[in-house]
Amino acid sequence: MSIQRFEWSALDNEQRSRILRRSQSDIDSLRPTVTEIVETVRRDGDAALLRYAGELDGAELAPDGIAVRPAEFSDAAGLLSAEVRAALEYAVENVRRFHRSQVDEGMTSVQVRDGIIATERSTPIDSVGLYVPSGRGSFPSMLYMLAVPAVLAGVGTIAVTTPPRPDGTVDPAVLYAAHLCGVDRVYRVGGAVAVAALTWGTETVPAVRKIVGPGSAYVAAAKRVVADLVDVGLPAGPSESIVLADHSADPHLVALDLMIEAEHGSDSSALLVTDDTALADAVAEQIAEILPSVPEPRRTFLTDVFSGYGGIIVTASLEESTAVVNTFAPEHLMLHTADPRALAARITNAAEILIGPHTAFSLANYATGPNAVLPTGGWAHTWSPVSVRDFRKTASIIEVTPEGYREMRDHVIALADHEGFYSHAAALRNRTD
Repeated sequence: MSIQRFEWSALDNEQRSRILRRSQSDIDSLRPTVTEIVETVRRDGDAALLRYAGELDGAELAPDGIAVRPAEFSDAAGLLSAEVRAALEYAVENVRRFHRSQVDEGMTSVQVRDGIIATERSTPIDSVGLYVPSGRGSFPSMLYMLAVPAVLAGVGTIAVTTPPRPDGTVDPAVLYAAHLCGVDRVYRVGGAVAVAALTWGTETVPAVRKIVGPGSAYVAAAKRVVADLVDVGLPAGPSESIVLADHSADPHLVALDLMIEAEHGSDSSALLVTDDTALADAVAEQIAEILPSVPEPRRTFLTDVFSGYGGIIVTASLEESTAVVNTFAPEHLMLHTADPRALAARITNAAEILIGPHTAFSLANYATGPNAVLPTGGWAHTWSPVSVRDFRKTASIIEVTPEGYREMRDHVIALADHEGFYSHAAALRNRTD
């Protein structure tokens, strides 16, 4: 296998645009298929969930089998090894420790002027749906990355949807993680079907106010379809990463790290951006040597990515490498450079910045504490990682005393008159103190 390679200065605008667009462009083509699924679920409710479980997930569910039963949570621990249970407990606690700092006091008051008191009050969202994918593997990490901040935020109803396995069961690691987080509503529904169920509600799955969680291109497309009906949270589509490296980097470590996010699926994006031609050559050689030892289907995913939405970008300088990264705005960014801390200060658009050769993507994906559910598709330009704040909203509470009113009155009348709002001004002109 040869990994594709780009000389950034030699690319025209169309070629650069394709690299920056990555697999998000494929999502638009799925809209007609996903729209049909959404409408079918809206119309048929649970019957549609059962039918799609068979057609899309290969799982024959009983009519009462959509919701996970309490006994399944109880049995989950016994189906896992002690090592996996301990790892989940360790990771959940790390994520909880980090996100606990995001829980605010609920109200912040400011005396804007004498007699003008403005307060910002934070309250939890009433209900949220957490989407946990499983089509390409087991992802208990996604469960706790979503559930920990939702629970800390105080959300009243937390509904988890995740695709069933062919035998109709749910991954016991996901159920054990849910138990550790204090979440007990899990439903065997996947993909675009889950997004539709959480939007409209069915006889079993509750409708929610917000849906959060990463997924396949079908999940991302479904969120676009229902975005006018429910808050679909941050854009979290196919995985993407950049390793930014210079002459000081170890080619073997760079190759290992570049393959981490690429193995998520053929629609992932994984790029090495470097100003060192020798490093680019060495990394390509390392990947070619490592690839045969990777088991399927991950090997195919890697091959597809490095000939599709991934590869190596060679730049003219470290400054140009930094500019490429800031333009791309990656979900995951790792710095293999001589002075990564200084370089990190120059990165303005990345959802996650990992510093130094020991901070592998793997560690951040599972257990460093910060959230691993991150904006994709260039949305790191404006979006942030999932946090407690995603599960709360704020309202302004304003109180004006008689003294404050008298001070403000004429100023506001002048502004209302300027903007042509007669009743705004009249409500003050004709008001008695």
